[in-house]
Amino acid sequence: MKSKKSPSRMGRPAAQQEPPTEINPKLEAIQQLIPIALSCVAEVLQEEVQQLAGERYARNGVNRACKRWGRQRGSVYLGDQKVPLWVPRVRDVERQQEISLTNYHGLQQPRPLENQLFVRIIRGLSCRQYDRAARMVPQAFGLSRNQVSRRFIRQSAKKLQALLERQLEGYDFTALMLDGKSLGEAQMIIALGITTSGEKIVLGFVESGTENSRVCRDFLQSLVARGLRFEQGLLVVMDGSKGLRKAVTEVFGQKAAVQRCQWHKRENVIAYLPKAQQEAMRRKLQHAYEQPTYEQAKTEFGKLRHEFKQLNQSALASLDEGFEETLTLHRLGLFKELGISLKTTNCLESINAQIERLTHKVTYWRNSDQRQRWLASALVEIEPTLRHIKGYRHLPQLRTALQRDLKLATQT
Repeated sequence: MKSKKSPSRMGRPAAQQEPPTEINPKLEAIQQLIPIALSCVAEVLQEEVQQLAGERYARNGVNRACKRWGRQRGSVYLGDQKVPLWVPRVRDVERQQEISLTNYHGLQQPRPLENQLFVRIIRGLSCRQYDRAARMVPQAFGLSRNQVSRRFIRQSAKKLQALLERQLEGYDFTALMLDGKSLGEAQMIIALGITTSGEKIVLGFVESGTENSRVCRDFLQSLVARGLRFEQGLLVVMDGSKGLRKAVTEVFGQKAAVQRCQWHKRENVIAYLPKAQQEAMRRKLQHAYEQPTYEQAKTEFGKLRHEFKQLNQSALASLDEGFEETLTLHRLGLFKELGISLKTTNCLESINAQIERLTHKVTYWRNSDQRQRWLASALVEIEPTLRHIKGYRHLPQLRTALQRDLKLATQT
């Protein structure tokens, strides 16, 4: 009786066979381009050999002292993939030493591509994915996950150093925004400067457990040490952090006019109310803040204070705390022109949202160095995309109003 064939020898039925792996069109294009690139590299190397040793088999070479000397295995970088190839050799027969090919040496240097690799990692390609993608390209050695990680660390450390050491004396800042961003359990306080021409410049950040006054004061003093000028007046836009507010007073004194974020103030007040009342009171608060002049806004808030007094005394106390600083732009007479950009910390909130998009794949923050490198890398990547603030043509008027306000403060 014949024995049955074992399943291992019979092969799988057609229905159970694994489907062919789909090839990404981009990877397929890379696969087709690599042989072309290698052919170009070989041509460039042969041209250099010809310049050194003359035409093959010619009796009167360009340099009779240099001779072709066979070939050897080598590799070059195409993009950020390391690809093997045969490298021609040239030897100086008089000096009995090999001549290094300049073009081959240049093609072996991956360092200029580190910034490209850095951009790919910060935009969402993980080290593990990078390793896998590299191995899918035939003939390429690729870069291991550890190599990619080391290069990213090296490049991001440079970004961090450059950001924290950037000199600021060349900028004329009219406004400064301060806000926090959480990375893991750490609080990163970020400073954004706005120039008289409306440009947004990332000034730096400091890592802290909370927004306490000592940390914030040291951070602001470091900005001044790097060249931040505030003598002509500075509008500081921030939330209601007491530590941050105290630090602004200690460092800038009367030369800083504080614009408290109206959005934060509104939401803080609303939080004291029952949910059924929140939406209606939110609209009323927003309507009051949208009044074009200081006098009109004060009138509207006078009505609201009476209403809050009946509804919730705690909400009224929250509204009164730092209330005048939420109307600083109104008082300066520029709410209509600059309120859309400077009445809240939305400019920084938008940056924080972009930071979240660039760092969301980091699921575990190992240490402070990692947090600071990633944050600096994200900020450096984001800054060139930032647009001028809306109403920037009125920023010279803001400077004039700040100087007028400063003069009045010194007289009193």
